[in-house]
Amino acid sequence: MDCYKEFAHIYDELINSDIDYKTWATNILCICKDQRLNMDSYLDLACGTGNLTIEIASEFKHIWAVDLSSDMLSEAEQKLRNSNIKAQFVCQNICELNINKTFNLITCCLDSSNYILQEEKFRKYISGAYNLLKEDGLFVFDINSYYKLTNVLGNNTYNYDSEDVVYIWENYLEDDVVEMSLTFFVKEGQVYRRFDEQHSERAYTEEYIERIIKEVGFEIIKKMNNYEDKVVNDTTERICYVLKK
Repeated sequence: MDCYKEFAHIYDELINSDIDYKTWATNILCICKDQRLNMDSYLDLACGTGNLTIEIASEFKHIWAVDLSSDMLSEAEQKLRNSNIKAQFVCQNICELNINKTFNLITCCLDSSNYILQEEKFRKYISGAYNLLKEDGLFVFDINSYYKLTNVLGNNTYNYDSEDVVYIWENYLEDDVVEMSLTFFVKEGQVYRRFDEQHSERAYTEEYIERIIKEVGFEIIKKMNNYEDKVVNDTTERICYVLKK
């Protein structure tokens, strides 16, 4: 994997100002309670540095977290340990899930689903989550909308500048895939160290996503605009699905 290596150590600084994990977790837990979910076991897929994991974990007895990046898992493990939360961490591809356990709740947040670039692997990912759920369990995931990737992010350049981190983010869109080239300059003492990351995200239509969901056997019980109880429209940038087995 060529992304989320050195980036793991500065990830929280860059993302936490834009993402309200506490609100996301609160809304997810409210849905769990509305569905009278047994709050026993929880699995967070593509957990990153554990920002969502830590917000939901306190409501469950058994917590597992999966990520393909060992660097991200190291950050997550340290974070949860510092909060006295016991969890099992697994370095694994979310399209090739192999865990000998089932869960009441599975989550996958912050457009991790867009990193799946092939349709057949997307199906395996949805099917894998289905197979790891207990009966009546919930799978909550979000995805950057087709509109966001093709109209907002595609073929655009962004930059960020703080006292400690500077980055340049250049995007190139082709065949529904956005190739992202990021160049970072991170302050170390009196100098800035440079490193580069390459990321790719695929734009999936709602029609395709929902067809796969239903073919796998899930019921869509809620479809939200950015984890809020608002209607998804043509300019929604993050779509959240709540699925029931």
